[in-house]
Amino acid sequence: MLNYVWLALLILGIGAAVVTDVVDQSNNKFGNGKEIRTEVIFTQEYEKSKSKTYEVKLLISKEDFNRIYNQNADADIEQTAKLSYDNRKEKYIIFFEVDNNSPKIWQEIASISGKEKDVSAFLGQINFIDSKTAQGTLVLEEVSFAKMKEVTNSALDYAGTAVNIALGLIGIMALWLGVMKVAEEAGLIRIIAKAVRPITRRLFPDVPHDHPAMGSMIMNISANMLGLGNAATPFGLKAMEELEKLNPNKGTATNAMCTFLTVNTAGLTLIPATAIAIRASAGSSDPAIIIGTSIFGAICATTVGITASKILEKFPIKKGEFGNWISSLKKPLLIFSSVILAIVLMAVTGLLSGFLSIFSFLSPDLFKSIVQIVSILAIPMLIFVFIGYGALKKVKIYEVFVEGAKEGFNVAVRIIPYLVAMLVAIGIFRAGGAMEWLIAALTPLTNVIGMPAEALPMALMRPLSGSGSLGIMAEIMAVYGPDSFIGILTSTFFGSTETTFYVLAVYFGSVNIRNTRHALAAGLLADISGILGAVFIVRLLFG
Repeated sequence: MLNYVWLALLILGIGAAVVTDVVDQSNNKFGNGKEIRTEVIFTQEYEKSKSKTYEVKLLISKEDFNRIYNQNADADIEQTAKLSYDNRKEKYIIFFEVDNNSPKIWQEIASISGKEKDVSAFLGQINFIDSKTAQGTLVLEEVSFAKMKEVTNSALDYAGTAVNIALGLIGIMALWLGVMKVAEEAGLIRIIAKAVRPITRRLFPDVPHDHPAMGSMIMNISANMLGLGNAATPFGLKAMEELEKLNPNKGTATNAMCTFLTVNTAGLTLIPATAIAIRASAGSSDPAIIIGTSIFGAICATTVGITASKILEKFPIKKGEFGNWISSLKKPLLIFSSVILAIVLMAVTGLLSGFLSIFSFLSPDLFKSIVQIVSILAIPMLIFVFIGYGALKKVKIYEVFVEGAKEGFNVAVRIIPYLVAMLVAIGIFRAGGAMEWLIAALTPLTNVIGMPAEALPMALMRPLSGSGSLGIMAEIMAVYGPDSFIGILTSTFFGSTETTFYVLAVYFGSVNIRNTRHALAAGLLADISGILGAVFIVRLLFG
């Protein structure tokens, strides 16, 4: 299924870019070749005989600007620039750098030219009123295929980002797989796996309870729940490596793999520390208010994701086994409906509000301090306990650690092609403008369920990109405020869902899985459920 999704991202991204460029070119969106009447104010007297560069201020009336660019500017345009005379072309050259005060259309023109914020232009029909004032017509540099250039730049940037992510994982992978190897040799992983066996044997019936994969999966899920992403990824990749050893059909995902990744993409985290930190930095009076709402959304996502995974793993149904398949669904459907009903009843009866009030005694500063302490101490304590237990059990901790660290290096390098493929497709999809098309298509539907259109970009970006969704969340809180309905809703989205495409690309790529079966479908259903759960609970409590 990932093959079709990957192809769709590329086609939609490039297709949207081509259509947008054709429309922009036919409408001359960027005013190519058009002359804008401009007044030029010099900071010093102009001497034409001297070949030098002058600091100037360009003044353009809002009427002229709106006529050229079909804009609705409500004030005259002022732009600081540099002017020089080109003897060879016998033209006055204008050069300026855009900033936040520059017109949006000029900012877009500058971004198309490259990473710099430079815009160049020619000044024609110049008429000097005096030595410090002149009038003329401004013609900016021509712009064409703007979206396609943006797609090209984005594809190259994301390819580099993918490699940087993978290289950045090498050290982390080496550290945690080394620590895991020590804990495994000491028998600590088996002890942990045995403690949670009643749950894992139902989630992963095909995995022996004493297999190393079980311990790695437990550590991954636990680290995710505690918000320790740096530790969770190495544990997860190690789990996939161990699950692949049990795989009778190499290259095709097993039921256990799909269920494990569904749990990962559901994003169940007890303390969404990143979202809380962003809310605190945005000036929220209660950054921790999203803990309860995020857990609610994540529980909805996890429940639906696991249920979907258990149902979809039965497909395709063999002839004559449909009745047995229906019978096998009774238990997961009963569990699913019971959990959802319990959550809804808690919300309606006010029990969830009571749960949220538990955190009311925490001031923003106190909670921030607690989160920082937990974040600082959690990883050193894990290393101390795992290595310390290995030392007590007479394990040759240094040799075993190095052996595990070597595995971490190989895994980090192996995922680079898969990461590049997925991130480049996502980058093209975003840069080409297909995201805006999707938002426009889904807005009527989100209006029906009570989701503000302003929150839709966050809901769509979260499964695609962690950094992208983080940027959208920060921007929304800067515009609407962290304690507004939209601010709470988007931060709940971040705390109750995960970057599904990134997780699938990295985890399946680490063991060369090409046939991902139902993992993507279950993961996306989990994301949708998490988003819907977040909308429901936030609207119920804060709407």
